Amino acid sequence: MRFELTADQRLLQTATVDYLEKSAPLGVVRALHDEGRSFDRRVWQRGAELGWTSLLVPEEAGGGSVSGEGVVDATIIAEQFGRGCAPGPLAAVNVVAAALAESADADQHAGLLGRLLDGSAVAAWACCAPDRGWDPEAGAIEARPDGDGYVLHGTHDAVEDGADADAFLVLARTPEGLSQFVVDRDTDGLSVLRLESLDMVRGFARVDYAGVRVPATALVGAAGTAEAAVERQFQLAVLLQCAELVGAVERVLEFTRQWMFDRYSFGRPLASYQALKHRMADMTLWSESGQATMAAAAKAVQDRRSDAGELVSVAKSYIGQRATDIIQDCVQLHGGLGVTWEHDIHIYLRRATVNRLSWGTPSVHRRRIADLLNV
Repeated sequence: MRFELTADQRLLQTATVDYLEKSAPLGVVRALHDEGRSFDRRVWQRGAELGWTSLLVPEEAGGGSVSGEGVVDATIIAEQFGRGCAPGPLAAVNVVAAALAESADADQHAGLLGRLLDGSAVAAWACCAPDRGWDPEAGAIEARPDGDGYVLHGTHDAVEDGADADAFLVLARTPEGLSQFVVDRDTDGLSVLRLESLDMVRGFARVDYAGVRVPATALVGAAGTAEAAVERQFQLAVLLQCAELVGAVERVLEFTRQWMFDRYSFGRPLASYQALKHRMADMTLWSESGQATMAAAAKAVQDRRSDAGELVSVAKSYIGQRATDIIQDCVQLHGGLGVTWEHDIHIYLRRATVNRLSWGTPSVHRRRIADLLNV
């Protein structure tokens, strides 16, 4: 099951593929890793011109999508990022941009939103407590009222693309309840520590708030009203991650299938052995099923349906598990070549493994489905 793409969506897909193949092939991914960088800002800005950052933002706020279904369009781009393990803060920037655009006081943050849309700034969502994974109750740091502003204390860990962020959307708890603040990277008391990542070009970070003082205007929306927005942001982050996994798995299966036709054993191509045919058929079925669950979740999130959270967790629990299973199997089908540094398959396995663990593991999402269903 695949999206029935419109002509405009196919143009978006083709433009993204062409640009990523020219500007960010796997050779560039390796070079960025060697240089200790996550992505090239100039490449990212050009991607913003292609629409990578504007799909989840309404036209009146400076955004817009090619089909009118921005969530679905964003998954098209994320899938191509997965196919090439492309560098860039796609999910982080889109989640923050959507949050700012949908807030009740969107005009107050129009400056940052504009910079996110044109690619001149990068923002990350800081929301996870150390060693707790995805849990908004545990992830919310303390925000204590102080005069006409707030003082922030606490730590966020594993902030995706936080190492390169110019600003953070910070999840915090005020006396009124769950709230979010926009905090600039250079604010006094805020420190950012780049973390080592299994993914070769994903700049995770630990963010510490030691008495960070922010004005009341840093609030996104009214204090204590962020719960629904946080759930929406979480759905978007997981959905884009699942789309990326779908693209990665599809690409790995393509070059593994070709390898099985090219590689001969005992005078026959590997693809001619019945047991390996069955193995490839199973993996293809799992891949197609993953595409179906992601497509269903994308439509539900786009339409803001009541079952969107459930379907997003169904997609992550299935794709998160199957993606690493499939790629590990493909490593085995490559034999000794598959475990060399020179072969590209380990780059895909690294990204799939990181995506499996971030924004909730498959087991966490199975538990979440049970909770949503009151099981």
